[in-house]
Amino acid sequence: MDARRVALRFILAFHLIASASSTCVIGCSCTDDNLGRSLLCTEASMEHIPEDMPHDFSKVRIEKCHLTELPPGSLSRLGALEFLWLNFNEIRVMNMESLKGLANLTELRLQGNRLTSVPWTAFQDTPRLKILDLKHNSLDALPEDALSYLPALTYLDLSFNRLSVISRDVFIHWPLYQAAEKAWGKEGLVSNVVLALHDNPWLCDCHLKGFVDFVRTVSPPIILMSSYLMCSGPVSKAGKFFHDTQLKTCMKPQTSAPETNVTLPLGAKATLACSIKARPRATIQWIHNQQIMGAFAAIETHIDDDSSSSQLVIPSLQPPHQGLYTCIASNFMGNSSVNITVNIPSSSYSAPPPPPVPMRSDNAAHIDVRIAKQTAHGITLEWTLTTDNPAATWLTLHFGKYDSPRKETIYVGPGISSHSFADLLPVTKYEACVTLRGRPPRGGRCVVFVTGSNAGELEQRARLLHVIVLVSAVLVAVPAGVYACTTGARISCVEQCAGLWKERRRRREGGDSFDGVQAASDEGLCRHSKEKRRGKSEERCKGSSAAYLY
Repeated sequence: MDARRVALRFILAFHLIASASSTCVIGCSCTDDNLGRSLLCTEASMEHIPEDMPHDFSKVRIEKCHLTELPPGSLSRLGALEFLWLNFNEIRVMNMESLKGLANLTELRLQGNRLTSVPWTAFQDTPRLKILDLKHNSLDALPEDALSYLPALTYLDLSFNRLSVISRDVFIHWPLYQAAEKAWGKEGLVSNVVLALHDNPWLCDCHLKGFVDFVRTVSPPIILMSSYLMCSGPVSKAGKFFHDTQLKTCMKPQTSAPETNVTLPLGAKATLACSIKARPRATIQWIHNQQIMGAFAAIETHIDDDSSSSQLVIPSLQPPHQGLYTCIASNFMGNSSVNITVNIPSSSYSAPPPPPVPMRSDNAAHIDVRIAKQTAHGITLEWTLTTDNPAATWLTLHFGKYDSPRKETIYVGPGISSHSFADLLPVTKYEACVTLRGRPPRGGRCVVFVTGSNAGELEQRARLLHVIVLVSAVLVAVPAGVYACTTGARISCVEQCAGLWKERRRRREGGDSFDGVQAASDEGLCRHSKEKRRGKSEERCKGSSAAYLY
């Protein structure tokens, strides 16, 4: 009997050990083969790595299971793990300690996920990793030291990502490349290393020169899965193979101006030109007397990949427009600038200023208001004030709903200022008006716009503030008795504007103040003159494209 009891206990213990080793994750299947024990989970809604996973797996394959993250230490219990496949999930985040405890891992596949970046230092915990598959993700950058943490890597797949620029130093710092370079031409000393870099939107400008040169010269044991890498941009190189592309080194901007001293009479049109040569293309900015230009838009023309020009046009030269203009060109290599001086001869001051804004006082001021920026939640207004008395701050900007008597007020000083207005409502009409300080806003000196409809969905939020500008800019002159034509007014209205000003001046000689300044759209001017001029005037009013005041 004692012998039987011992035998039964031995059988029972063996059964318990065997059943424990065969434990599997619910909803998955487990198998044993010559490579060890494997876990296979497909199309299971688990969203995270199972916490009760047995420790004896050498291969784990979790695919199409809606995983969204690899948390720190989530696989640290699987010390024997050699193969980890996590393809076709929705992984967006990989932590610096996601691979902690996986010192025996030799193969990691993360194909078809949503990774936009990878913490490359995480591979310090996987010194034996040979295969890394990251294709069909959204990686847009590869740091120069990324591969330095992968000393045993022999296969790297980065195809079908969003890489546009890679430095050649990425591969120079790769331990296997360094070993291959030392044993170059000595067959058998170094294993072949396979790289897959095709189907990325490569931007073939000077940034990519080192990488293009690397691709052209690479040879075994370094092997490209596809050596026909293709440029996606710029336009002049789109669709060309690396082997057919000649790239130049990057260059700091060089600026020049055909004329650096401009003298024109009062009221004349001034065109300031600046030529730029840079690689890559430079960002161009104009400043006037050390202030950013906001009143006039610059026209930029691209001549070729390296050369461009910028023209700043001043339609009607006025005293405040005199001074030093600077054209600044910048790229990542540095910046360069050229100065242009604008003068108005004193002899031209005796002549009367041209319409549509005649003035009869030395205390003249000009203000230009525009919508400088639109966001999903609001806008940024920018204004430029120039006056003969720069120490005075005597204008007020009123902003709010068009039909609301209560508006936010901002005091406007000389030079350029800006202010952002957030949390604007959809399908709402707003206005920004300029008045004398302390005076209430009134129609005729306003930027008016309407916000678009709210789609109501989160992904449509960026398009919530679809601004329709009714009056895009306003030019106000002091003193009063003047009609200021809005942006977009036709020449016929400018002519009428001058005539109406003379008539108003005769009627209200001596009694005007700033509060009497009016601005007229095409509609307003044409309507005012209907009583005297019909026929052609009526035809001009029809189909008008000028901005209307409300």
